[in-house]
Amino acid sequence: MNFTLNTFKRPTMDKTEKALSYFDNKYNCAQSVLVAFAEECGLKADDALKVSSAFGGGMGRQQHTCGAVTGAAMALGLKFGKGENDSDDKKLLTYDKTIELFAEFAKQNGSSVCLELLDNLVMRNENDLELINKNNLFHTRCRKYVADAVRITENIITNH
Repeated sequence: MNFTLNTFKRPTMDKTEKALSYFDNKYNCAQSVLVAFAEECGLKADDALKVSSAFGGGMGRQQHTCGAVTGAAMALGLKFGKGENDSDDKKLLTYDKTIELFAEFAKQNGSSVCLELLDNLVMRNENDLELINKNNLFHTRCRKYVADAVRITENIITNH
């Protein structure tokens, strides 16, 4: 039997795997979530990474809204949002989808606030950052938040 290179196709990563792969390779939570949806929404991966880079760690490590959630909100904006010459209905739909995202994320994780999700440890405080790293929270908690945000967003998009 003759096989060509196309006979065995490497399985494509699903969005959760893609997001976690980026997260595991030093991209922040917002970048990792947005890039998983970018190309299907018409945004180049590199542009998605750049535009979302300031949103990691709850907006530049200020620990406001979880970056995974803001990355997901950006993906919803790309999918449903109001662009030039669109009606306000698209903006209102995007708001509804964003509310759904926040509600489900908080239901699953207790909050959508980065500081609260990391036990009120402050990333910009050297001692707290040491505790975050010692307790491996970026790997155990933030990785979960990235995966949850992707799955919730996929569900919102699929059930539209």
